[in-house]
Amino acid sequence: MKSTSLFLVLMMIFTVFAIGQEKLELYTGNLPNAKEGADLGENIPELYFYKPTEIKHKIVFLIIPGGGYSHVAMKHEGHDVAKTLSDLGYPAFVLRYRLPKADQMLDKRIGPIQDAQQALSYIRIHSTSLGIEQGKVGVLGFSAGGHLASTLSTHFEKDYLDKGLSSATLRPDFSVLLYPVISLDDDITHKGSKTNLIGPDFLESDVTHFSNELNVNKDTPPTYLMHAIDDKVVPIQNAERYLEALQKNGVACKLFVYDTGGHGFGMVNKTDTRSWLDDMINWLEKL
Repeated sequence: MKSTSLFLVLMMIFTVFAIGQEKLELYTGNLPNAKEGADLGENIPELYFYKPTEIKHKIVFLIIPGGGYSHVAMKHEGHDVAKTLSDLGYPAFVLRYRLPKADQMLDKRIGPIQDAQQALSYIRIHSTSLGIEQGKVGVLGFSAGGHLASTLSTHFEKDYLDKGLSSATLRPDFSVLLYPVISLDDDITHKGSKTNLIGPDFLESDVTHFSNELNVNKDTPPTYLMHAIDDKVVPIQNAERYLEALQKNGVACKLFVYDTGGHGFGMVNKTDTRSWLDDMINWLEKL
């Protein structure tokens, strides 16, 4: 029995190192914004680090998967992307953020952005101990994770954690927003994401506050966007509105457009041979 247990432990350790993945402790102590005595179940934030065998670039990615603020698509919009970037020599992190739950949180609207700000600041504060050279740290988000990434990229003047963190710490150096939910305007939003984040009763002030095309200014990070014209889940107008706001404020930006592909395809659009990821890296390296 002892030898079997030892074998299983060694296999678990080997698996972690084989894929270069390490689970980090995002918070120490109590979770911010949690109701006392609430049963959080599996709604616990997690941060995973994919450290390349050889770090070839001074660019770090914080990856935020989508899921409509109802679940987190950790595999194809998280771990798979981090593994690919790590193989290319880029340090990458995957965030499982808390889903907005009124029965668990004092203010469910800010639970996800608290975790995103904590993850970004954690990466910057612990870069030396993690073996990462100081360089650009940016955010890459899909769908509703793209909404959270755009919130991180436009709300950096506000420390949602109330820890006294500066805007320099909370501002990503770049953003990659992939078929993102950007606006909470009913004409173009993903209604499930909107309801889960700020609903079911909508205050107009919340709609404005979290419609991130309205929050762009000259200090918004350089942004790469990708969207498919035939996306019926999250209309491409989300990306187009954000792009227009970036252009008006003189922020470096690009929108990579697929004619087809729909929504939620992650790294690989099976209807088009072009790779948004290759194009994004090429764009990012030239910034």
